[in-house]
Amino acid sequence: MNRQLKAAASYSDSQQLLIKYLSKRNKGFHKTKTRKRDLFVVMINQLKQQLNKPLPGRSAQYKMAHAVRLNYPPPPANARIACTLTLLYPKAKSWHLLLIQRMSTNNPNDRHSGQISFPGGRIEQVDQTLAATALRETNEEVGVKSEDIELLGKLTELYIPVSNFLVHPFVGKIDYAPQFIPQPSEVKSIIETPLELLRQPQTIKKKDLKVSDTITLKGVPYYDVQGHVVWGATAMMLSEFLDILAQSST
Repeated sequence: MNRQLKAAASYSDSQQLLIKYLSKRNKGFHKTKTRKRDLFVVMINQLKQQLNKPLPGRSAQYKMAHAVRLNYPPPPANARIACTLTLLYPKAKSWHLLLIQRMSTNNPNDRHSGQISFPGGRIEQVDQTLAATALRETNEEVGVKSEDIELLGKLTELYIPVSNFLVHPFVGKIDYAPQFIPQPSEVKSIIETPLELLRQPQTIKKKDLKVSDTITLKGVPYYDVQGHVVWGATAMMLSEFLDILAQSST
C-alpha cells in the first residue's frame, strides 16, 4: 500500500511539474506574440509619421533609375493622372508588400505589358480624390476591400514619359493577410514580398534590358524579387518607400 501511495504521489508531482512547465511555456509564447504585435504597431506608426514629413523625393527615386531617366524633362501639362498603392500586410510573422505582374498584351501602346508593378491605374470620373483612385484600383485588380485599408501617407509623384502618366503613389496597410483575387484581364500573378527581402542589399542588381526590338538599355538597376525583375518606375517608387522605411526604423 505504501508503495502505491508513493507511486501515486510521485505521479501527481510529475503532473504538477508538467503543468507548471506548459504554463510557463504558454506564457512565454503569448509574450513573444504580443511583443511582435507591438513591434508591428510601432513600425507602422513610425512609418506613418515619416510619410508626413518632407520626403526624400528624387534623390531616393533616382537610386534605381537608369542613366537615361535622369535627362527626362518635367511632366507636361497634358500628362495623364494615375495612382498606385503600396500595400502592407502581416503574413507568416512578418510584414509583406504587394506587387503584381501585369498581363502581357500585343498592344504596342501598352508600355507596361507584362511588367511588375503596384496595384493602380488612371483616375476615373467616379473618383473624388487621388486616394480614392488608388483604393478603387486596388479593389478592382486584387480584390482587397477599400474600407479595410488604412492609408498611411503618400510618396513623391513620378512622371513616366513612355506612357505620359504622372503617378501619385500612396502607402496603406491592412491588419490581416488577404485572399487576393487577381483581375483576369489585368493581373497575371500576385507577388507577395516580405519587407525584409527588399531591405537586403543583395536584392539590388543590374542587367541589360531589351525594351523593344531596337532598344536595349545597358546596366539597368532592378530589384530581384523572387526571380522577378522589378525596374523602372516601380523600382524608383519602391526605392523611396524603402528609404522612408529605413528612416522610420532609426
